[in-house]
Amino acid sequence: MGEPLDTREAQAEEVIGRLYDEYPDSTISLNFSNRLELLIAVMLSAQCTDERVNEETEHLFEKYETVEDYAEADEDELSEELGSITYHNSKADYIKSSARTIIDEYDGEVPDTMEGLTDLKGVGRKTANVVLQHGYDIVEGVVVDTHVQRISRRLGITEDERPEDIEQDLMGIVPEEHWQQYTHLFISHGRATCTARNPDCSDCVVEDLCPSSKLDHDVDLASGETWN
Repeated sequence: MGEPLDTREAQAEEVIGRLYDEYPDSTISLNFSNRLELLIAVMLSAQCTDERVNEETEHLFEKYETVEDYAEADEDELSEELGSITYHNSKADYIKSSARTIIDEYDGEVPDTMEGLTDLKGVGRKTANVVLQHGYDIVEGVVVDTHVQRISRRLGITEDERPEDIEQDLMGIVPEEHWQQYTHLFISHGRATCTARNPDCSDCVVEDLCPSSKLDHDVDLASGETWN
């Protein structure tokens, strides 16, 4: 038990197959109705739960409907609207600045390229990948959030530590047709079973493949620390 397959490619393929069976309806959990709302929601989700973001955007999207609304918003007022969001002051600045850039450089439309999106203040590859995938049906990479980072390392699929490096590693291991769903599957599994602090290894569909399993191993490969 708790032993990975011979290659990382085989490990990734088997894990993906099992997680597809376990979470057949796995998809993005942020609420949005257009590309601008998607961009805003993903920007707010950095180091914040999707559940919290959805609570805030329910009223935010009623008050601010257009890119001009965000560009012309009073930054302090916008920050106050985001009061329960992690780093709401910085995110208010990012949103207002990005809205102005979208108006000035992209004719008021959310960019549809990685370069254009990462040109926006506060937008990195993770956010850009989500917007491209769910706003434009363009899959250029793998979204590496905390769940993907943690579980990919626990399962021995990657040994990289930085999200940017993990993404590049995964793109060479995970078949391209699974790049988008890989993220959703790992997020679902991370929320349901493979949690950060106390994963439920005894109820895990990939436990027998996991070199971090608490049932068989002493070390969490995600953190490098011993299990309590």
